[in-house]
Amino acid sequence: MRWQKKTVRVTNATRGTVVGQCIRVAESGLTRIVGLLGERELQPGDGLLIVPSQGVHTLGMQFAIDIAVLDNDWRVIAIRRNMRPFRMTRMFWNAAAVLELPSGMLESTSTLVGDTIEFARVNTAAQGKEK
Repeated sequence: MRWQKKTVRVTNATRGTVVGQCIRVAESGLTRIVGLLGERELQPGDGLLIVPSQGVHTLGMQFAIDIAVLDNDWRVIAIRRNMRPFRMTRMFWNAAAVLELPSGMLESTSTLVGDTIEFARVNTAAQGKEK
């Protein structure tokens, strides 16, 4: 079940690459706690932006993900590729958010520490009609 209702389009402004077309935003206590639990996989273009967050875990998850840790300026301060289930990141005290993506997405978009990430709101009602 998808608890997160707000979605954004994520672009790596430094590289000019689209990181995700339909990234869900987890900004309430419930949506941040639930995160990606219950999901079987992340499709290309999908993901989760957890705000605020200083670290994440994959306890109870069934698939690996890529992680980008972002500061208040939406700059990537850490990445972790192919984070397998039942793992944890360390705490990043200067982090503002964590972006969870399908495994391989950071490499395919050439996203590196120091890159700046941009967000644009996606109208989920219009997107649902297109499918």
